[in-house]
Amino acid sequence: MLPKTGLTVLLTILAFLTPLYFFWYKPKFEMPIKQRSEATIKSSPETVARLKAKSELLKNFARKNNYNEEICFLIDMSIESGKKRFFVFDTRNDSILLSGLVAHGSCNDGFKPEPAFSNKINSGCSCAGKFKIGRPYVGNFGVAYKLYGLDSFNSNAFKRTVVLHSYTCVPEQEIDPLPICNSRGCPMVSTRFLEQLKPVINHSKKPVLLWIFD
Repeated sequence: MLPKTGLTVLLTILAFLTPLYFFWYKPKFEMPIKQRSEATIKSSPETVARLKAKSELLKNFARKNNYNEEICFLIDMSIESGKKRFFVFDTRNDSILLSGLVAHGSCNDGFKPEPAFSNKINSGCSCAGKFKIGRPYVGNFGVAYKLYGLDSFNSNAFKRTVVLHSYTCVPEQEIDPLPICNSRGCPMVSTRFLEQLKPVINHSKKPVLLWIFD
């Protein structure tokens, strides 16, 4: 048994180290996807209504073109970049399963606080519209997913190498009113959020659709 003085010193050290553990390590406590509900996702009623309307349109498109009708990815670029604006949406139950931060393109301007869209090769801008999410591959940023533009105004997405990937500059949590980093036009997410998206994409029997809009 430690002397009283030694025990006091030990407790003092633990009291000092405990907050550092949570500050530096930042352990994650989260529910499985199946236990999440719309109530656990901090989105305004207006955002939820907007997502429901978009998901219904995308569900009809998926049904006609043999894509996944039950799950879709929606990115609402009208939301500030420091807020979560990438949503995994359950079209069967009209509910948000997951949400995360996503970067928009810089348009080769160094830093662009607001998104702008282009279909031009080497523009560095984001692409709007509907995309088919393709097979994963290992690129410059690790595992990434190829995107195939399904509209006339994003038809060059594949040629532009606009892909879904992660990068360390994208934070895990919201930092609004501050903006997050820019990409070169890709919908770029955090490492942890991509890990959550991978099983949704990889285990889907049909290709998952992504819709980027503002």
